[in-house]
Amino acid sequence: MALLSTNLEPADRRSFARTLCVELAIGSIAALGLSFAGLGVRPDLTTARAFIFLAVKLSFAVGIVGLASVYLTRLVRPGRERKTLPVPIVLPFVGIVLLAAISLGLAPGTHWNRMIAGDEWLECLLSIPIIAIVPFATAIWAVRRAAPTNLSRAGAFAGLIAGGVSAMAYALHCTDDSLAFVAVWYGGTIVLCTLAGAALGPRLLRW
Repeated sequence: MALLSTNLEPADRRSFARTLCVELAIGSIAALGLSFAGLGVRPDLTTARAFIFLAVKLSFAVGIVGLASVYLTRLVRPGRERKTLPVPIVLPFVGIVLLAAISLGLAPGTHWNRMIAGDEWLECLLSIPIIAIVPFATAIWAVRRAAPTNLSRAGAFAGLIAGGVSAMAYALHCTDDSLAFVAVWYGGTIVLCTLAGAALGPRLLRW
């Protein structure tokens, strides 16, 4: 015990945050590369309308990634998962759902089906989870260097971050700009990534 207690130094609480930022940067670059190479960039990106809707999509995804990253940095510290409630994580989802409801309420009912399904719902459903594989792997790599005790929850937030990063990359390609489409298909696929992370967390993060 005396030997173990010699030369003790305070733990660097920012070490994981720095590691996560580096891994997220790597995952984001990889996601953008996959999106550009496999899907390309929307051709009308220079128009004001496309830029405004892209900003909405990116704000939604960036909000998710930012809030989930803050929570994950707390979750990887043993004993902190019970003291930290992930309530703020739902705010981006609530915001986009409210905007989608307002847009649907202002539109004729005959337009709702197209506003929700759009032209690229299947591509979105497949692309975001596929693109999310690399950022998920980098997030898991970062979490494995820490000491989470709730592996399912840590995996879920790694999946949530990966889904958000993937949605950011896919938004640069997607031409479906309906807020209802974003709420259903962007939000839904990010939730799928979260559930997949929760299922894989206990296996990938086992000590």
